[in-house]
Amino acid sequence: MRLLDRFVVPKGVLIGIVAILLGLVAGALLMALTGNNPIAGYRFLFRGGLMSTERVGNSLATATPLILTGLSVAFAFRTGLFNIGASGQLLFGGLCATAVGLTLHLPKPLLLGVMVVAGAIGGGVWGLVPGLLKARFNVHEVVATIMMNWIAYWVVYYSVPAYLKGQFLETESRKLPEVASLKVAWLTELFDGSYINLGLLVALIAVVIVGIILNRTVLGFELKAAGFNRFASEYAGMKVNRNIVLSMSIAGALAGIGGVTLYAGYAANIQIGVLPAQGFDGIAVSLLGANSPSGVLVAAIFFGILHSGKGFMNAMTEIPPQIGDTIIATIIYFAATSVLIEKLLERLRRKARKGMS
Repeated sequence: MRLLDRFVVPKGVLIGIVAILLGLVAGALLMALTGNNPIAGYRFLFRGGLMSTERVGNSLATATPLILTGLSVAFAFRTGLFNIGASGQLLFGGLCATAVGLTLHLPKPLLLGVMVVAGAIGGGVWGLVPGLLKARFNVHEVVATIMMNWIAYWVVYYSVPAYLKGQFLETESRKLPEVASLKVAWLTELFDGSYINLGLLVALIAVVIVGIILNRTVLGFELKAAGFNRFASEYAGMKVNRNIVLSMSIAGALAGIGGVTLYAGYAANIQIGVLPAQGFDGIAVSLLGANSPSGVLVAAIFFGILHSGKGFMNAMTEIPPQIGDTIIATIIYFAATSVLIEKLLERLRRKARKGMS
């Protein structure tokens, strides 16, 4: 019995695995119902993300902004808040970083550092506003962050043609020069010309820092306490309003850094009329990763593989790429119903204990 209890201790990990398996089973049924071979579909889906060094690099590059938006959502969740505004925070952080990259003339290491700081400040400001509204007026952060998404959308829509317009198109900014790009020759060559860039290193550092803050510091304890039980935190003498604002600002800063890795790493400029899906995918990454930094890292890489592989699956079979999107959405659905999965696992555990007694 003790061995069984030890096996089921990491409930978040187990629930994530179950969600993935259920999503893959549902995807297999969908492929079969549409007259396709599920085994061939999954073989090409995962080969598309892992079959070569270049494709592994592309999967990691795709996962990089997802790591940071997943951390953003997870940080807010762990502190009792719902950050649905990662897309806007990512977009505005990316705009700030792009403006810095196109304006300043500095050595590459210094310029990249300034761009990351600019992205963090931009995203932090976009998280600060909902935090202030929540702390001062008890405006629900879900409503406030969704509204901030669209404010960021229209700010970019106006700013890029007005100040950062490209040489030929008004719908996108000028391309960032090599000195302002997170892509470096040695890393690109190491992965045979893939899109991988220094943003991955930034994301890994963020995973470590967030893990330390949440689990090893007094600040992390106070942030979690303020979010989950405001009145008890006030009774204990904590500055609850400050902690709510700080929590949303940190979450926004993480998503803003994700914007830097997206627009200065995976891409080379910023376009108008696009609300980046990476912010919403970060919610799925956070759910699948059980809102833990290490879980977010693994979940983001998994989603990166799926996103990279679905095009290859479509090229090698008659399975449309929309089925790949459906598989991802189904996994998200099962991750979102983690409470039901947890109850199912608990019921199975009880039956196993009765069988052993």
